[in-house]
Amino acid sequence: MERLASAETLPPSDTGRSIPRVLSIAGTDPSGGAGIQADLKSIAATGGYGMAAVTALVAQNTHGVRSVHTPPADFLLQQLEAVSDDVVIDAVKIGMLGTAELTQTVGRWLAEVRPPVVVLDPVMVATSGDRLLSTGAEKALRDLLHRVDLVTPNLPELAVLLQEEPAATWDQALDQGRRLAGTYSTAVLVKGGHLAGETAPDALVVPDGGGGFAVTEVSSARVATKNTHGTGCSLSAAMATLFVRTGNWVRTLTAAKAWLQEALETADRLDVGTGHGPVNHFQGVWERGLDPLPPDTSRTPDAGPVSAAASAAPAPAGVRTAALWEATAGLRARIAELDFIRGLGDGSLDHGAFGFYLTQDAIYLRGYARAMARASELAPRLQEQIFWAAGARNALEAELDLHRNWLGTAGGTGVEQVLAAPAGTDPSGPATRGYLEHLLGRDRSVEEHIQYARLVGAVLPCFWVYAEVGARLQRLNHTAHPYREWLDTYADPGFAAATEQAIGILETVLARNASERQAAQEAFTGSVQWEHDFFAAGTLP
Repeated sequence: MERLASAETLPPSDTGRSIPRVLSIAGTDPSGGAGIQADLKSIAATGGYGMAAVTALVAQNTHGVRSVHTPPADFLLQQLEAVSDDVVIDAVKIGMLGTAELTQTVGRWLAEVRPPVVVLDPVMVATSGDRLLSTGAEKALRDLLHRVDLVTPNLPELAVLLQEEPAATWDQALDQGRRLAGTYSTAVLVKGGHLAGETAPDALVVPDGGGGFAVTEVSSARVATKNTHGTGCSLSAAMATLFVRTGNWVRTLTAAKAWLQEALETADRLDVGTGHGPVNHFQGVWERGLDPLPPDTSRTPDAGPVSAAASAAPAPAGVRTAALWEATAGLRARIAELDFIRGLGDGSLDHGAFGFYLTQDAIYLRGYARAMARASELAPRLQEQIFWAAGARNALEAELDLHRNWLGTAGGTGVEQVLAAPAGTDPSGPATRGYLEHLLGRDRSVEEHIQYARLVGAVLPCFWVYAEVGARLQRLNHTAHPYREWLDTYADPGFAAATEQAIGILETVLARNASERQAAQEAFTGSVQWEHDFFAAGTLP
């Protein structure tokens, strides 16, 4: 089935953001190495457009802070509202807040605006070890954790958030990260930079919704430099930006760590200040231009290693989607052996059979668009609402634009006739009707968050299984292939990006409570079976 056309066919606001609009809420650093100055550099260096709301005017340099001036909380609110009233915000990075009043102001604004992604770098402990916040401000910051998607404390700050002593070992740090993530139901980036050793380990700790945690460690070589000023600010701003681009925290951390490693390794070249200087935010941009996101190096069940240059199915976004993908490996292998897939791959597929398949696909896409529109209606986050709405629109555009020419030459029913027929009276086959009933079936007695989880699970195989089939078929394509133009659609980068984002949404859904997880898993497995049956019916004109 042809799913989504290239992202270039949609207005930018209707797709995943290639240039995220990221707001930094933090204090200043006139020497340029930390605070909003570092955030804006990090956002730009990792592919975003940076904005800033100032919480404090800080007189500091590479040797330390000299004084702090805190503007009134109502002025901070005016800054925040001025931005959010005018600009669609894709992500927020929060740094220095300073007082309980400022923290509460930001919390109320977040509750009203509900940005899709919020990353908090809790500025609580100075390099000297001194506490930077009052007891009341620390409590307000803990309350703010309920409104963020990721918190990125260093080890002293992690300890303060838990009201404990700092971890002395990596295992202790991971334990504290799990308990913080479990207490506030948020992802935690545990950073091992304060520990001794030749490596600098970081770990992403994400609650799985069932009382456990998905823990992913990404280590890098420790860089021998004193120029580490603003490292925490920079990493958290990069994480906020890159997550909008990937929709996947693991890929985000991998990309952010690679970027920061290079910034640290070349920091001495800047020669800024006589104390602890800044990292070299723009080294990669100055040397190569903006890097693409790192390729997935995971292994699909039967397609071998994946590289950026080869057409390949997107990888799971985490342990939950990996387990679900593996559970359907046998059924997906059977899809690859179907006569329709084999005939489409080697070009021997009868044109009449292909026309029948296209007709069924046009009918299917109309219902599939309705399913995604319903997912957009139920989605709890603005980013997900936008994604599913764009998917629904693009499914209909694909139906009109891609099928019209093919149906006119492949022996099928014209797409206009298919569209003109009321749903249920069109020439749909049993597999098409069954698949759509599976997608669109709605139990009104079930709570909406369960309905949403089920919908996400049900619609994803149309992305993911199709991407896997497409990767296999695209490898067989050649200039003389009778279905060359159709197979070219499998290599569309816009569809690949949409599939990755959909997988990321499913990973988030699977990490919620047991009822949502079960609904999504059962719907996903059912849709994989229907994908098999739909392709199998393609040779039955």
